[in-house]
Amino acid sequence: MRRAAGGGGGGDESEAMEEEEGRGRGGGLVFAYYVTGHGFGHATRVVEVARHLIGAGHAVHIVTGAPEFIFRREMDSPQLSIRTALLDCGAVQSDALTVDRLASLELYSKTAVVPRASILRAEVAWLRSIKANLVVSDVVPIACQAAAQAGLPSVCVSNFSWDFIYSEYMTVAAPRHRSIVWQIAEDYSNALFVVRLPGYCPMPAFRDVVDVPLVVRCARRSRAEVRQELGIGERENILLFNFGGQDSKWSLRDEFLPPGWKCWVCGAPDEQELGSRFMRMDRDAYTPDLIAASDCMLGKIGYGTVSEVLAFRVPFVFIRRDYFNEEPFLRKMLDFYRGAVEMNRRDFFSGRWAPYLGRARELKPRFDGPVNGGEVVARILQDAAVGKVDAPLRRSGSRRLQDAIIFGFQMQRHPSREIQLPDWYATSDTESGSLPAHARPGTAAGGSDDVVQIVHGSSQGLADTAWFLRTLGKLDEEGDVLASDHADRPQAQERLAAAGLFRWDDDVVVCRAPGRLDVMGGIADYSGSLVLQMPIREACHVAVQLQPATKQRLWKHMTARHGGAFKPAVRIVSFGSELANRAPTFDMDVSDFFDAQGKPISYEAARAYFEQDPSRKWAAYVAGTLLVLIRERGVEFRDGLSILVSSAVPEGKGVSSSAALEVATMSAVTAALGVDIAPNDLATLCQMVENYVVGAPCGIMDQMAATCGEANKLLAMVCQPADVKEHINIPSHVRFWGLDSGIRHSVGGSDYGSVRVGTFMGRRIIQAEAAKYISQISVPTVEANGTAGPCRAHLREVYDSELREIEQEINLNYLCNIPPSRYDALYAGLIPAELKGQAFFEKYGSHNDPVTRIKLESVYKIRAPTSHPVYENSRVKTFAALLTAANSDEQLSALGELMYQSHTSYSNCGLGSKGTDLLVSLTKHMQRCTLENAYKNQGTLFGAKISGGGCGGTVCIIGRDSQEAYEEISKIQQLYVGLTGHKPYLFEGSSPGAAQFGYLRVRRTQKCAHSTVPGI
Repeated sequence: MRRAAGGGGGGDESEAMEEEEGRGRGGGLVFAYYVTGHGFGHATRVVEVARHLIGAGHAVHIVTGAPEFIFRREMDSPQLSIRTALLDCGAVQSDALTVDRLASLELYSKTAVVPRASILRAEVAWLRSIKANLVVSDVVPIACQAAAQAGLPSVCVSNFSWDFIYSEYMTVAAPRHRSIVWQIAEDYSNALFVVRLPGYCPMPAFRDVVDVPLVVRCARRSRAEVRQELGIGERENILLFNFGGQDSKWSLRDEFLPPGWKCWVCGAPDEQELGSRFMRMDRDAYTPDLIAASDCMLGKIGYGTVSEVLAFRVPFVFIRRDYFNEEPFLRKMLDFYRGAVEMNRRDFFSGRWAPYLGRARELKPRFDGPVNGGEVVARILQDAAVGKVDAPLRRSGSRRLQDAIIFGFQMQRHPSREIQLPDWYATSDTESGSLPAHARPGTAAGGSDDVVQIVHGSSQGLADTAWFLRTLGKLDEEGDVLASDHADRPQAQERLAAAGLFRWDDDVVVCRAPGRLDVMGGIADYSGSLVLQMPIREACHVAVQLQPATKQRLWKHMTARHGGAFKPAVRIVSFGSELANRAPTFDMDVSDFFDAQGKPISYEAARAYFEQDPSRKWAAYVAGTLLVLIRERGVEFRDGLSILVSSAVPEGKGVSSSAALEVATMSAVTAALGVDIAPNDLATLCQMVENYVVGAPCGIMDQMAATCGEANKLLAMVCQPADVKEHINIPSHVRFWGLDSGIRHSVGGSDYGSVRVGTFMGRRIIQAEAAKYISQISVPTVEANGTAGPCRAHLREVYDSELREIEQEINLNYLCNIPPSRYDALYAGLIPAELKGQAFFEKYGSHNDPVTRIKLESVYKIRAPTSHPVYENSRVKTFAALLTAANSDEQLSALGELMYQSHTSYSNCGLGSKGTDLLVSLTKHMQRCTLENAYKNQGTLFGAKISGGGCGGTVCIIGRDSQEAYEEISKIQQLYVGLTGHKPYLFEGSSPGAAQFGYLRVRRTQKCAHSTVPGI
């Protein structure tokens, strides 16, 4: 049975505490208290527990990476010792609101895994030297193992454990760090039990659990005293701004605050710009006093903040930190006690605070539970230190099973697939109760597989489309973001948010666009090369519905922002967000696309708008299509739009997940509006989304492949700018595969961009050299050449032809229009290997690329990026011709050699990576092994190359369509996972592009069973 401790602090407990304190002073217990390096909130709650232990006459040795003053200012006692040591690292944040999951795992590995043996030796010796009676951990894993090796008992005190937090990080960011999670869980299993604080996450590693009240610091002064000291009247509205560390670039301006409000700012850097109504608090200001004296708090969710705003019943306006994995559980507690309002992160940065503060002032937080958790925890630790613990403390079997199920399914997840909890699993209870039955994560509400009827178009027998339509039909129309707020996992949140998107009294439009495998051509696309692209099986589905403003069911923060008015809005939900470290929802008003004069905003303004919130920057790919349609085609959006995105195209693997998203979205939006745009033009518009709204300098081949590709064919296109030549049938004996290196690729990355800059620099240099060359050519004469008669006219023709070529090169639009032989003869020797931006600009001026900028202080490679497209275009033409040759090993070997050459050329440009080089080397190894045994088998694999924008991503492999080739691919996967810890995702198969798929218009034929979720 789960054991609960504490309560209202009745007489029996007080007497027992006094008795224990008396015994403690004489007994002189020694506590070694380890504090995690994850934020100051853990340190402040440790202070509250340690204060009671010291008050009972015990010695407390704190091991921490936090500043010593945090502890000393609260309890300057000779019984307190502080030892500075960082034995874990917590969650690494790239900024105040963004968790970097890969960096968190890598830093933990450096901090606690690599030096593990030496840490354990040092900690065991130290624990013995201080003669510790009990090791307490909040929640440093290795402390429990050190205690076990020192022969000491240990207890953890926390609302979460790092095995649960890191398990999600590992599955989506770095599977090679899987052993970290198991090691942490094993360390925790050494603890006697965990003292579990309210708002807890699943913690299956611990053998036993004791639940306690909130651990809260008490206010030292009254509200009136604090306000009087700071010169604030009792009736003035005060907002407390506290993010526990913030960016100095955050500019806090007076217009952010409603009339009659002032703001106290905690932890503001000296250089941060503050308006006149913002007051900078001292660094040592006691936060509980400020919270108790304020009318509302604005910040981010953490245990310390949540416990204090609840204890003092102060409304809390919070900004969500996506993938801060303890947040959903703390948020449940806030919602249960009606203590908080979420502010959209974009509204936070743009200063639209007034609606949220107004909503918060209407809240009446109703927390009435005990807040003596520090005292209760101290008593439990004293009991544990002297062996006075109920034996055995048996944890609820069903509760532990539920926690283990969540943990186990989380560990099974993989970036390339989605694993849902089984239907029979019910989310475990918390202080706020269970979710409504229809809203349980991992289950779809009601209905059969035939709840959606296609009234226009065809699913073409595609399994992924059938799955998407089933999912669409099973969305519960009564869901809303209220339900998603109660979801304890991002997947549940996005599903519940999606449930309220569509009104089924009208049709929904669905479009599909695949990713692509770059067979040949790659980065030469923006230089005008011929490219060969294969649309892959994995695709993105987008569902769109136009909705009048009066019929849109707005999310809570949108209602607060609109203040009761009806404004057309764009609502977007993206499935799979938890696998890509981004927020699952995005919304904006249609009016945000226009400036104060009613004109469409510029692309630069749009880019800045979407970049305000890093976790929602992905929405630029979706909402950006609307702005491009407004600016380029004059499309009007009188109604709001609800958009659901579900993409199976893995992100960061170099298979154009962004192009698939853009094309699917624009196809669905235009179909819903009845706007007819030719496929080539639609691809061009989608490229503009990526170039100008997102700010990624890609060429057009990705969008063209997603739009115009056909299943089981190579799209042959000359990118000048988008001339489809043909769809080449892939010979029946030839097969293409893609293997993911596990190294994230991005066309917005610095290497891709700098190579593009170098390429356009090279083009500009060729133009300049051609201008010099034309002045040196003279008309050939008979005397000079010793010829006469008919030859004179021929010489003139030669001169005129050369003159025309030079003139074309002076005005060269695409590098690929220069044949390799001419490039070698005239220009290759004139292109510098590299050049500093400043030097180039002074000599040549602009590089004339509208989507990149030269950084004057940077040094750019020029010769390799300039040469690559010239030779690549020739290689692609040869490759296309060879595909029509007779079936032979010689044909396949020649195709493979061209791919190897292309891969080497990528590397020369600086676009290679260790992972992709290893996959190509493994392919060569398999090829050599086959050749050595040629008397037994025909060749199977023949070539490989890095694809797309390079710098990681996916390797394209060519081979014979045979069982033996599949076995070779499998061997490469196993060898790669053995060498790197990452098993490559295999791309195989093909599917139609968006134009070939068309669009579906669907409606629901029957309603799903559901229960209504009450509004707030």
